[in-house]
Amino acid sequence: KFSELIGMWLRKVDTRTIVLSKITAIQAGLTVTTRDLESHYLAGGRVPNVVRALVAANRANIDLSLKIATAIDLAGRDILDAVQTSVNPKVIDCPDPEKSRGTIDAVAQDGIQLKAKARVTVRANIERLIGGATQETIIARVGEGIVTTIGSAITYKSVLENPDSISKAVLSKGLDAGTAFEILSIDIADVDVGENVGAQLQAAQAEADMRRAKAEAEKRRAMAVAREQEMRALVVENESKVPLAMAEAFKKGNLGVMDYYRMKNIMADTEMRDSIANPK
Repeated sequence: KFSELIGMWLRKVDTRTIVLSKITAIQAGLTVTTRDLESHYLAGGRVPNVVRALVAANRANIDLSLKIATAIDLAGRDILDAVQTSVNPKVIDCPDPEKSRGTIDAVAQDGIQLKAKARVTVRANIERLIGGATQETIIARVGEGIVTTIGSAITYKSVLENPDSISKAVLSKGLDAGTAFEILSIDIADVDVGENVGAQLQAAQAEADMRRAKAEAEKRRAMAVAREQEMRALVVENESKVPLAMAEAFKKGNLGVMDYYRMKNIMADTEMRDSIANPK
């Protein structure tokens, strides 16, 4: 009506958008009022997108009301893309090559690293679009499931021989719970052998043990050197007391001249042996 157009103009509503959207809905056989479209426009919604989504859902025989469609649109989700994904499932690369490294890396129990790529086929669940997790959550959960499955494998060879075991194990975990998608299939696109992480860890542990042993040996050597110096100090201290003791023995008559020279010969013989044993 002309009065409705005047009212929309006064409320600063884009009349062209509302009129074209209403024409599209009527031609598709949908019952949509101008007031509903205008209300959604004033709420900040994308009216053409919602109408196209309703048309696509109607043709695909998907139960989607205007109330649900506008609520999903106001929640910031692309309702048209959701309907199209519900009709034609899409494939998600895991991991996302644009946001992370190109493979999911995990280590089997025998220490061999495997690098995997997966392709997840999902279908939008319109009922869970509001409040449901996005495809980033799907990617994260699938990646976690692949890492867990590879990590529980006894040997990397069993994974290479039967990569479908990863798909079946991950798919059975119900990873789409609480998300806006329904996982239809998980396919392992590629599995490559990486590094021998177990051997690297063992080598690092051996290196650490060797350094610890060297430190202990150096500690014992330092203690032995300190003990040797302590004993040498005691010897020097006691040697300094010998002349005093000899003088006292001469004074008391306990040491004769022949005894003195015999002792000097012994001392000279000891010094000669020391010089031979420890040449400078």
